[in-house]
Amino acid sequence: MVVFAGQGDPGRSMALLWRPAAADGTRRAPGPRPGLTVDAIVTAAIAVADAHGTAGLSMRAVAERLGVTAMALYTYVPGKHELLDVMYDEAHAELPVGYDLDQGWRAAVTVWAEDLVGCYVRHPWVLEVSFARPVLGPHEQHVLEVVVGILRRTGLAATVLRRVISVLFHLARGSAQAIAEARRAATSGSGSEREWWARRTAALSDVVPDFAQRFPMSTWLASARPAYDPDGTTPYLEAEARRTLMTGLNILLDGVEATMGMDRR
Repeated sequence: MVVFAGQGDPGRSMALLWRPAAADGTRRAPGPRPGLTVDAIVTAAIAVADAHGTAGLSMRAVAERLGVTAMALYTYVPGKHELLDVMYDEAHAELPVGYDLDQGWRAAVTVWAEDLVGCYVRHPWVLEVSFARPVLGPHEQHVLEVVVGILRRTGLAATVLRRVISVLFHLARGSAQAIAEARRAATSGSGSEREWWARRTAALSDVVPDFAQRFPMSTWLASARPAYDPDGTTPYLEAEARRTLMTGLNILLDGVEATMGMDRR
């Protein structure tokens, strides 16, 4: 399921996303001190989405979690579309506001990417929100601000860095998607990864006994498949997604280093 941000009223979404902080550090909608707050509603909505995804998100479900009626929420949030915008942005508030650059820009970018994947894995519904249309909220913007600040140390032109950063986001989202899907598959009732692969490969061998001869390149590639985690603590697909993330980062950042000092506009 893919949903698009910005489907609600843009003015109302921006007002909620950029609402000022109150004296106690929370951010509230303008007006008298209410019994509910926008922050409380967003926190409850994130909990609902964490448990049930965007398909299970509704104003009624959020209201039930807060112990109020659905109508009570509309005083603070115009509707589900605007709420989803704020939820998406708020999920990014968990990410660090800065990174230690003592070990260099490359190490900082690697930690940034790992943190971003961690955020997406904790809130897999975020991956259901299309990356094609950004929310343009303060927390989402700060995530971009941080990585741009790190990569400007490379001296590369803005036109190059825009594409490097785009690849970084896609790599992080893809890795998190693989981890999230692996975790959902483990609870789908189809057995463990090992059992699933054993059944499917046995069936494939019966139906296509000449598979290796027909697809020699694929067979060669499969021969490099890492072994399952011997202690069984990390599912294979999740562990492989994390290894793939690091491989992709290393290749991309090697390319950045090779491009540094060159004018590639």
